Amino acid sequence: MSSTPPPATEPQSASPPRRALVAGSVGNFIEWYEFGVYGYFATIIAANFFSADGGSDLEALVKTYASFALGFFFRPFGAALFGRVGDRIGRRPTLIIVLLMMTVSTTLIGVLPTYATVGAAAPWLLTLLRALQGLSAGGEFGGAVSVMTEFAPPGKRGLYGAWQSFTVGLGLLAGAGMAAVLATVMSEGALNDWGWRLPFLLTLPLGAVALWVRLKLDETPEFVREHATAGASDAPQSPPTTPGTPAPPVKPSTGRTAKAILLGAGRLMGWSAAGYTFLVVMPSYLQATLDASFQQALIATVLANAGFTAMILPAGRLSDRIGRRAVMLTGAVLITLLSLPLLNLLQDPDTGSVARGAAVFAAGAAVGMLAGPGPAMLSEMFPTSVRYTGLGLAYALSNAVFSGSAGLIITELVKSTGDVDIPAYYAAATCAVSALALWTLRSDDHLRPLRRTAGTEDAENAAKSGKSAEAAP
Repeated sequence: MSSTPPPATEPQSASPPRRALVAGSVGNFIEWYEFGVYGYFATIIAANFFSADGGSDLEALVKTYASFALGFFFRPFGAALFGRVGDRIGRRPTLIIVLLMMTVSTTLIGVLPTYATVGAAAPWLLTLLRALQGLSAGGEFGGAVSVMTEFAPPGKRGLYGAWQSFTVGLGLLAGAGMAAVLATVMSEGALNDWGWRLPFLLTLPLGAVALWVRLKLDETPEFVREHATAGASDAPQSPPTTPGTPAPPVKPSTGRTAKAILLGAGRLMGWSAAGYTFLVVMPSYLQATLDASFQQALIATVLANAGFTAMILPAGRLSDRIGRRAVMLTGAVLITLLSLPLLNLLQDPDTGSVARGAAVFAAGAAVGMLAGPGPAMLSEMFPTSVRYTGLGLAYALSNAVFSGSAGLIITELVKSTGDVDIPAYYAAATCAVSALALWTLRSDDHLRPLRRTAGTEDAENAAKSGKSAEAAP
């Protein structure tokens, strides 16, 4: 693929920040709507695609979550592939490509033949589409967050980045709401037979609207500025020794970028694990472990997602005032301390419905404290030249390991140990580790401008002293 930079000029009419928010959000909404639907209908999908003669329902559910996890494990490949494309040819064209891939693959799930129709080919076809979804989802996050934060006005980067997480919450809520409506208005037989297909087919018109919005988006000013000096960046240069002379751009160090990606994944692992434990896996857990009905499980999940969604934008705005570290650390510590008591509250048969609802709402809100500032925090870790790739890979790796595997790990451990507290242990342990990684954040990162070139500060300091500069992480 050609890496020829775009013309080194500013766009004639810079896209307004509000349009950037909408364009960056629409793809996230569709992506997480579908991932939520898949999780909420996991037991039905298991029966339709993974149940062979002689297999138990729990075994089929484990296989369903294995397919679920596979989609997540393709995300890092998508983040690396589309991140490289997005850092070379632009955020806008890359986001259009990944949106088309997500829309087509999700719609096709709605028309797949089941195990009863084509036998063993059914789970393989489903798994193939999950892999395509994983690739496109991996390329979505880095571009969407880059667009939102690179267009953000001064002092509002946390709020603008929070819209990515907010539309995640809206997507999960829409998926849960659609599942709850279908479970209410349709008979169990019709829902299991063909009704589950409707939420996937709805992705087609949603994708058409999202494509229209993204086609109207301009390239980000940060990307245009970066490529305006691409020629100077590619040419081997030494830092100037004359005081007052601007330092040349410094290419990002591969090793330091990789270190930043791993650190970013560690900072997100609590958000990834706790988010999927409380927001997506919960319906199947409540049904399989606590004998809750499908409707009861969905209502609990809707409340958890409502708490999550309600907290995201306030948390992002607050992080613009007091810093990303303070807000995200608070969320990680709350989940670490309260996961087990909240789960035990749900398990207690004497707990009233109001208390149960408050418990799951609070769990979702705690996750929202991590999700609100998270995108801006990641964006601030990488320079423009590798931002799409870097923050996309950090997010994708964290989700692949700790989100995509959540259902598989929790279901398998509950099955093998009989311990119904496994979800709480999983969420608490990952948030405890995430808190340690978040502690390394600088308290003033929210006050600094986005880094346009790797090692800018080091290069400037070296220029003053006449020494060589090494790219900063």
